Amino acid sequence: MRGSRILVAEDDPKQARLVRVYLEQAGHSVIVVGDGREALEQTRARSPDLLVLDVMMPGVDGLDVCRILRAESPVPILLLTARSREEDLLLGLDLGADDYVTKPYSPRELTARVRALLRRAGASAAEEGRVLRVGDLEIDPERFEVRVAGRRVELTAKEFGIVQALAAEPARVFTRAQILTLAFGFDHHVLERTVDAHVMNLRRKIEPDPANPVYVQTVYGRGYRMGRGAER
Repeated sequence: MRGSRILVAEDDPKQARLVRVYLEQAGHSVIVVGDGREALEQTRARSPDLLVLDVMMPGVDGLDVCRILRAESPVPILLLTARSREEDLLLGLDLGADDYVTKPYSPRELTARVRALLRRAGASAAEEGRVLRVGDLEIDPERFEVRVAGRRVELTAKEFGIVQALAAEPARVFTRAQILTLAFGFDHHVLERTVDAHVMNLRRKIEPDPANPVYVQTVYGRGYRMGRGAER
C-alpha cells in the first residue's frame, strides 16, 4: 500500500538510512528514530500505519516496545532481529509482532514484507463489510474490530486475519499452510509454527477459557476450525 506512514526504530545510522531509502522509493513516508523510548513517543504522537523495530536497541529494546504498543494498538509491527533461533523468533511473535526479518537481510525483502503487512492490515477495507457472528464473538471487517460479549478486543493484524478467515467458513478445517496464505500472505520464510504462536495469543484474548477453546479449535493432525462458541 503506497503512501503509508512508517516508523523505523533502528540505532544503527547506516542501516536506518538504507531502510529509509528503500521504503521512500516504494512511496512511503518514513519517520526514523534511534531508540525504543523515542519509538514509543513518536508512535503515540503520529499514529503510523506500520512499525519497523530493531530488537537490539539501547534503553527500551524492540521487544519491550512491541509489548507496550501491542497493548495499546493493532498497528502492524515488523521486527528486525539478529537472533535466528526459533525460540527467539517465536518470543517476538508471542509479544505481538506480526512478522520478522533476520539480519543480515535484503532491503528488497524488507520492502516486500512491509508491503505484505500493509496489504493484510488494509484488506478489510476492500472486502464486504458484513459483520461475522459466532456465538458471542463478532468480527467487523470494515471497522477492524472484534468483540466478545460486547467487549472490544484488541487484535494484531495477523490475529484478526486468522479469526476472520475461520469465522467466514465456520464448518471448514483450515491447515496451517492455508492459514499462512489467507492471514499472512504466501511467504515461504514463515514457519507453520508461527500460526500456532498467533493462535495461542488469539485464544488468550477471545476465549472464555483459553485451555478449552470454544472458538478457535484444534483439529489434531489437520489444523484449526471455528467452533460454534459457548453454549447459551
